[in-house]
Amino acid sequence: MRIGELAGRTGVAPRLLRYYEEQGLLEPERSANGYREYGEPLVERVRQIRSLLASGLSTRTIRTVLPCLADGQFHVRDAAPETLAALEHEYRQLVERAECLSRSRDAVGAYLGAVRSLRAAGR
Repeated sequence: MRIGELAGRTGVAPRLLRYYEEQGLLEPERSANGYREYGEPLVERVRQIRSLLASGLSTRTIRTVLPCLADGQFHVRDAAPETLAALEHEYRQLVERAECLSRSRDAVGAYLGAVRSLRAAGR
């Protein structure tokens, strides 16, 4: 498929898809005329990239982790101690963000609950 179709199927702009390619996150095939050709598996790959970016990971970290992720499961490969240390740091940051999001979710939920209770009581 061409870049426009991949963009339409994933909701990611073509310019951003080209950026992912520059960052080594996507590797489309090239046709004889030089056009990028995106295979079906790259639809899921783009979704994985978007999810990892949304969780706060850098493209550098994603480039390290993404090759280990296939079919929704991690396949462990040898990693340098520096890579493991960087991933440990990223992991701790993700845990902190998740805890912060949970607290925010709970606060907003409590507020909404209080508002609903007041409205139900006619106040």
